[in-house]
Amino acid sequence: MKEIQQRVLAFRDERDWKQYHNEKDLAISISLEANELLENFQWRTSEEAIVESKQNIKEEMADILIYLVQLADKLEINLEEEVFDKLVKNAIKYPVNRSGEKVK
Repeated sequence: MKEIQQRVLAFRDERDWKQYHNEKDLAISISLEANELLENFQWRTSEEAIVESKQNIKEEMADILIYLVQLADKLEINLEEEVFDKLVKNAIKYPVNRSGEKVK
């Protein structure tokens, strides 16, 4: 994760784009890119979407991560640490021995 963060932020900084990136616009960009990812699946089965649009799916996923890294930097959030913390919380909320039960 550290290398991804370093490369994303270096790319941004080499172009002096940080000045244009505020929290609101970065959050909006994440949402917009997520919707572009969804477009690949609209009116198709998952299998069809993957066969027909896998390259675009990969690119949209990368765009989402790029914006997320930039938002985390702006908010001074350690994404890697937050993911690990969230996995611990999810493990408590959704224990393995209850994985077959319906969610309420």
